[in-house]
Amino acid sequence: MRVIVFFDLPTKTDAERKIYRLFRRSLLKEGFLMIQESVYVRIATNHESARFIENRVGSLSPDVGTVQSLIVTEKQYASMKFLSGEPSGDIRNLDTGTVVI
Repeated sequence: MRVIVFFDLPTKTDAERKIYRLFRRSLLKEGFLMIQESVYVRIATNHESARFIENRVGSLSPDVGTVQSLIVTEKQYASMKFLSGEPSGDIRNLDTGTVVI
């Protein structure tokens, strides 16, 4: 399973940019990988684990802006097509097997 987090946070003031940076850092500390600007993904072992991760991100989400999540299976994630650009070669984002880091 994969948990995908999409967010759109305001960044007009210094305070808003700080909130953005703190949220982004918290996603990275939680093991998320940036696949596109404001789109982060993390592997979960099962649906229960994915729900736990989703709830955890909800508790870290700022009060301003929009934060959304989507839980998909590995098969669904692997079927993602690149309409433009190239996939990153980051081993943490491969679907060929479990990677222990």
